[in-house]
Amino acid sequence: MSYEVILFDLDGTLTDPKVGITKSVQYALAKFNIYESELDKLVPFIGPPLVESFQEFYSLSKEQAAAGVGYYREYFTKAGIFENAVYPGIKEMLALLAAAGKQLIIATSKPTLYSEQIVEYFGLTQFFRSIVGSNLDGSRIDKAEIIDYILSGLAGIDRKNVVMVGDRKHDIIGAQKNDVAAIAVTYGYGTAAELQAAKPAYTVSTVNELAEILQA
Repeated sequence: MSYEVILFDLDGTLTDPKVGITKSVQYALAKFNIYESELDKLVPFIGPPLVESFQEFYSLSKEQAAAGVGYYREYFTKAGIFENAVYPGIKEMLALLAAAGKQLIIATSKPTLYSEQIVEYFGLTQFFRSIVGSNLDGSRIDKAEIIDYILSGLAGIDRKNVVMVGDRKHDIIGAQKNDVAAIAVTYGYGTAAELQAAKPAYTVSTVNELAEILQA
């Protein structure tokens, strides 16, 4: 299948944000007198909306979770945003896809403002038609909403020619809710069981495998 429009998740798909995100969560939890010394315990925060993760993993109330997001941003905006790295082979793949005329768009639950800064910092802006994330006020955080918003701006595009690439079930489910195919990447932060249960159209374990599908 040849795809004309390719939607990419950011965290765990294009970049490895483990250090920045987990340190930001660690900082936020400390504000609630919750002290986590092992950053690996906070890896499940990578991908899903933060406000949901604070409630799910630490039983914070909705109001506390919203405050937690604010604390998270205190650290993230100063340091965590760039404690990040592009996965090997990603930049080369994006260059090839863009040169082939594919329309590349970032679809992330991370706020658009931060996503734009990260993409620019790593020299990837040139490859993308647009970068779409959540809003700082907490709206449009669900991946299905984000994909729907993107599709609404693509007049005349057949959804059969659109694919979503991501590393968590939220990416796969969000695509399916919008009648868009999904590719799961296992080099990110979703478990094999999580991704298999979501039933993506394709599952790949390396950037090279991903590039082969997307260049078809």
